[in-house]
Amino acid sequence: MRIVLSTGDIHGIGPEIILKSLPGLQREGLTILATGSVMAFEFYRDLLVLPVRIEPLDSVEAIASLAPDPGVLPVLSVEEPDKIAPGTVSRIAGFIAMKSLEAAAELCRDGLCDAMVTAPLHKEAVARAGFTNTGHTDFLADFFGVPSPVMLFVDPVSELKVALVTIHVPLSAVPGLISSMDLDAYFRSLAGWMQQDFRLDQPSIAVLGLNPHASDGGVMGDEEAAIIRPCIERLAGNLRIDGPFPADGFFGARRQKSYDLVVAMYHDQGLLPFKVLAFDTGINVTLGLPIIRTSPDHGTGFDQAGKGTASERSFYEAAILAASIARNRSTNH
Repeated sequence: MRIVLSTGDIHGIGPEIILKSLPGLQREGLTILATGSVMAFEFYRDLLVLPVRIEPLDSVEAIASLAPDPGVLPVLSVEEPDKIAPGTVSRIAGFIAMKSLEAAAELCRDGLCDAMVTAPLHKEAVARAGFTNTGHTDFLADFFGVPSPVMLFVDPVSELKVALVTIHVPLSAVPGLISSMDLDAYFRSLAGWMQQDFRLDQPSIAVLGLNPHASDGGVMGDEEAAIIRPCIERLAGNLRIDGPFPADGFFGARRQKSYDLVVAMYHDQGLLPFKVLAFDTGINVTLGLPIIRTSPDHGTGFDQAGKGTASERSFYEAAILAASIARNRSTNH
């Protein structure tokens, strides 16, 4: 199993958490390589006195013959900076982050790697580098020609899974998007991904309402009665799906423990409770792409960059999950 790691922002904690994750991932029998900057990995390796040898890859073709080599991180360089400045926003860091992401995606697309894990990038740095898609998900959607990838968040500790119907859009746009999308197809796809990637034969799905109190019978909006509930009723004969539930009390009552997957209508509705419950261990999975992509559910950590205090737990878990999904998909075929 070969997993490629994109470096993220070289002035953040990305290189550190990759280096710290390496020994554990290699003990799991995974072949690990990274894309990004050789200089950046050497800088943080030396600064933090980590027992890792950085091995520059001289060609893409060399990746096909890679095998696990304890304590060695092969790195495919996409660009090298003049200097490393932890905790700062810079054009070159944004450029390397996106070219690293692109290179990792190409390796997975071409079958040289089984899955990719992306370290955090900084959107301002990416914008300074001239990229219009400043996030991982948007970039990968365009790269693979997928109009609507799905963001799934997974906590391997509690097994909580939260999917989002809409992603990075203004709140004002959410009702219109829900009204115009094929919600039936969305839920069927979710159930299929749960079966394929997580080996859940009959996944149980809880759907949150859009409006406060799930509209209280139409007092605060009609999306529940007009769109969400009819969709659930149509699918209930074939899927284990319930709702819409009032979002405010759902997690407080710990109802998520009764379901394999919780579906939130918009970003903060799902991510706020998820990050409260799984801040250090949460994983972001992009569903709907032709490749496997996971990432830690945290940011670049500029305030921790270069200090050796960053936790690699979420990144490590993201790589373990990526490998697990890859195995599940290979056995399904």
